[in-house]
Amino acid sequence: MLRIGVVGFGTGGQHFHTPFIAAAEGCALAGIVARAPETIAKARADWPDTPIFPSLTDMIAAGVCDAVTITTPPHTRRDLVLEAIEAGLHVIADKPFAPNYDGAMELDAAAKAKGVTLGVYQNRRFDADLQTLKKVIDDGHLGWVYRIESRMDQDSPQTIEAGPTGGLLRDLGSHVVDQMIYLLGPVKSVDAQLDMFDLPEGPTDVSFSITLRHENGAHSHLSACKRNYIDDRELRAIGELGSYVSKTIDIQAQDIFAGKRPIDDLAAWGYEPQENWGTLATADGKRIVPSKQGRYHDYYAAFAQSVATGAPAPVTAETGARTLAVLDAARQSALEGKTITV
Repeated sequence: MLRIGVVGFGTGGQHFHTPFIAAAEGCALAGIVARAPETIAKARADWPDTPIFPSLTDMIAAGVCDAVTITTPPHTRRDLVLEAIEAGLHVIADKPFAPNYDGAMELDAAAKAKGVTLGVYQNRRFDADLQTLKKVIDDGHLGWVYRIESRMDQDSPQTIEAGPTGGLLRDLGSHVVDQMIYLLGPVKSVDAQLDMFDLPEGPTDVSFSITLRHENGAHSHLSACKRNYIDDRELRAIGELGSYVSKTIDIQAQDIFAGKRPIDDLAAWGYEPQENWGTLATADGKRIVPSKQGRYHDYYAAFAQSVATGAPAPVTAETGARTLAVLDAARQSALEGKTITV
């Protein structure tokens, strides 16, 4: 049983980590780091039997965990990841887990030198819609997939991390870029546009449009926004044999925010409702494809297996660094108005 402590109990820690650690095979929620009185109160209400610590240093000293998840604000993560690695703990770092590619490789080198596993929490590889599309591709229904379009719009301007260390590119961009690398493989060039707003904390990208050219010849087109009153998610894949199109209500996030937990009913968790099932269109006609199960807890189960067996983490630090290299290139592309080679 891998004992995992969670550092930070904001939206990430409360909704996207602790419930899935508790549901993951081979994992146990061993501790929570929280400091603000209202945050401590939330953690105690959600997890009354889990010890709460004022700092990562205190949780390490208590010896309650074998691994930690770092889900504090992005600009604080590097030092906490390094502190955990130095203490000999395995680490799951929330995305974006470093400020840029070079920072990511620094953390990767530190983990390897210490002999601990460092993984990046790219949980949206385990979205129901993405897993369904992956199954359609893996089963050969589309043949070679040469184009994927991905739109992830959320009507939640209050969740934008404003200022130069925040922005939507590092937030939702981390997810949609990682998803395309997962489906189509490495990226060779990037063309991007960022929509910037002057906020009190500083200039902030609040929406984006990105074109990725992949090494296998495919191309993907990604967009997202958080402040235009749109709440919509669509995947569109086009291959030599046909197409697949799906929309989603992001069922795992919806259920978590509604107070549900996967451990309450693991068998039923994470399926998109039937009205959201995607459509596969080929020479044989059109058919509806039932939803695969979305299971964010599978990330944690796979991470525990990695620690136990020495196999790579489900999303390695090197993989996370490649995603950051694409985001770095996207920002450069938007700034300079040209295509950037990764």
